[in-house]
Amino acid sequence: MNDQLPGGVGISLLRVYGGKPAADGLVGGSPHMHLACSEGYYVVSGRGMVQTLNARGGTDTRLEPGAVVWFDPGTIHRLVNEGDLTILVLMSNSGLPEAGDAVLTFPQAYLADRTAYTAAAKLTGTGESALVSAMCRRDLAIEGFTALRGAYATEGPAALDQFYASAVSLVRPHIPEWRQRWRDGAQSASDATAGYLEALEQGSGEHLQAAVVRALAEPTDRRRPGMCGLLDVYVRDAPQRS
Repeated sequence: MNDQLPGGVGISLLRVYGGKPAADGLVGGSPHMHLACSEGYYVVSGRGMVQTLNARGGTDTRLEPGAVVWFDPGTIHRLVNEGDLTILVLMSNSGLPEAGDAVLTFPQAYLADRTAYTAAAKLTGTGESALVSAMCRRDLAIEGFTALRGAYATEGPAALDQFYASAVSLVRPHIPEWRQRWRDGAQSASDATAGYLEALEQGSGEHLQAAVVRALAEPTDRRRPGMCGLLDVYVRDAPQRS
């Protein structure tokens, strides 16, 4: 717990993908959904939007410097870059998102086949070849996302049922590992606060004597290709390339 960021959150600096537009003419990242972690954005520079879809419907939220946006697990989201969009991303349950808490909106044939999904989601190569791989993955996710948005327009929330069920099936084998990461991170931070409050209520400030200052002089991983763009990641454990 001592090495965790406050509250057990994760922080990364995201430079949203530019370059070649997707089939719908928009530039940006791969639509995906987190199943156990909430996500927040603070827009550092540039402009764009985040397209979201959940049981309440679809929304396009503008992103300009200084804007703050956040959403719950179960929200499919896609970042659109309209000019040098850079975002400070905050994720709950640090380490858990890096352990695979995301499912891309691939067409259902991929979601129903774990082997096919894993192969399509994996980035290959390094440098420019990794970026080409990321764009191929993005385009496949856009195909599924477009279908989901179209289905929602006619079916409402029921249009998401199959995607949600497939996503749960894909991540279920990881739950024991995720639970341990949560216990070591966010739960540990929450338990520590509970202990502080109990001590203070009893008139004790003994924990104040144990205070230290921590710093990360630079990211633990720079410009790693992710789902939405190039990431400068600030985590203690080695991140999984996703």
